[in-house]
Amino acid sequence: MKAMILLEQNKIFNNHFPLQLADIPMPVIKNSEILVKINACAVCHTDLDEIEGRIILNKLPVVLGHQIAGRVAETRSPLYKTGDRVGIGWIYSSCGSCEYCRNNNENLCIDFKATGKDADGGYAEFISVKAEYAYRIPDNIDDISAAPLLCAGGVGYRSLILSGIKNGQSLGFTGFGASAHILLKLVKLKYPDVKTYVFARSREQRDFALSLGADWAGETEEYAPKKLDSIIDTTPVWKPVVESLKNLKSGGRLVINAIRKEETDKESLFKLNYERDLWLEKEIKSVANVTSNDLKDFLKLSQALSIKPEVKTYKLEEANKAIFDLKSSNIKGALVLVN
Repeated sequence: MKAMILLEQNKIFNNHFPLQLADIPMPVIKNSEILVKINACAVCHTDLDEIEGRIILNKLPVVLGHQIAGRVAETRSPLYKTGDRVGIGWIYSSCGSCEYCRNNNENLCIDFKATGKDADGGYAEFISVKAEYAYRIPDNIDDISAAPLLCAGGVGYRSLILSGIKNGQSLGFTGFGASAHILLKLVKLKYPDVKTYVFARSREQRDFALSLGADWAGETEEYAPKKLDSIIDTTPVWKPVVESLKNLKSGGRLVINAIRKEETDKESLFKLNYERDLWLEKEIKSVANVTSNDLKDFLKLSQALSIKPEVKTYKLEEANKAIFDLKSSNIKGALVLVN
């Protein structure tokens, strides 16, 4: 089968193509597994972290990609039949028996395995996975729209839960890419009385946020018109984290929705002003991956509310172009590879 593979970790620069088109063996499924014909796979900033070495890879070469939508081509599980539409997210497997797994927090499992990291992912024509880690895609969501919901949406949904936001409160977003734009759509439908404030570095992203119904949009360093109850950070760098804290109410919460931050921006952490940024019982909470229940619940919610992300599509063979566009922040919504 065709796949875009990563052979080595390295910084992305001009005329450097990190992924190579290759012909690799088809997956052979075992008991309780399914083989999925991939129709769409969204591109995530975590893929950039893997390419550039901010996430340590124990498997090379590897097929990246963990926001996958397709159809079951072969099954050795009673959970699915051939032809069923399914999605696969960042969670590839967990131990199933530790205290975290027993309490539906398998994202914290020490044996957590990630799709496109510990096992080959979705930048390919097929993938195999245990049936319990695949999720039915609702009929009213097409594959291209479904793909970003499997991480940008699912992890964003977990961030929203952890923010503790209630209807009638105020919510901020730092950064406005794939995850934040899906979350804004969700908030407008699920919490119609929540006022939303977006901090983004580019005029295009701020205008995009306003076009989707944000109540205010400003630059990363700006003060919002009012102090906010919660803020969700979706950026790959530290500066927006520090800048956003000054916009929180006393007792407010900042949720960091990112697996890794870029090392080159660490100096921003030392500019944190305790009295202005953290005093008066402000909180910082991190998001660790995603659980199976998060993905199941968010797909159902997306079906009920007809949430559809804005997407730009690329052919599988154009994965390097998609990666470069993501790296340069040349995006509006989500980027999706299609077969």
